[in-house]
Amino acid sequence: MTRVVVVDDHPIVLRGARRLLEDAGAEVREAASLPEGYRAILRHRPDVAVIDLAFPGRDLAGLALIGRVRKRAPATRVMVFSMHADPAIVARALAAGAVGYVLKDAPAGDLVRAFEQVRAGRPYLDGPLATEVALLQADPRRSLLEALSPRERRILALLAEGRGYAAIAEDLSVSYKTVTNSCAALRQRLGVATLTELTHFAVRHVADLR
Repeated sequence: MTRVVVVDDHPIVLRGARRLLEDAGAEVREAASLPEGYRAILRHRPDVAVIDLAFPGRDLAGLALIGRVRKRAPATRVMVFSMHADPAIVARALAAGAVGYVLKDAPAGDLVRAFEQVRAGRPYLDGPLATEVALLQADPRRSLLEALSPRERRILALLAEGRGYAAIAEDLSVSYKTVTNSCAALRQRLGVATLTELTHFAVRHVADLR
């Protein structure tokens, strides 16, 4: 029987996912927090871990758990079950090591279908979402990132974290004016008109800035 650990802080989601997966022939354990989920995965070494990305006060904290699972329990296949439909977030989850990604507002059958594929070692991403992720990764501006200096890449990474000019200047130990000038230059090089657009670009490509 396939062993599964479901990590989600919503009791209704836990119960619903458990029922669906048990009907599909899995032995399911639940975890309502990231630490509890990590301990359960290391203790039980499940075949599949179903992990949410958002937890109270720590949106997208599930991404870090995926990375830790891939390092400490590489035989466990990770499937994300999330409300986040942004292709940039999906791409980050896949880059962290997820094999499948299912949206919480998808039909119940999609969760079972994804589970069947992931436990068989095959990736799962629903068609429209897969297309959006592919288009995102094909963005020609990604190649421009390779030509940026370490400082420029760091500025974009900090923008992606929601930092303002003053916080970035403090982090880099440079003047406020240096940061504003650098952002102006980045907007011109990347072909975006405003700071908001630059920040959105940084968020979408944060995985490429590491």
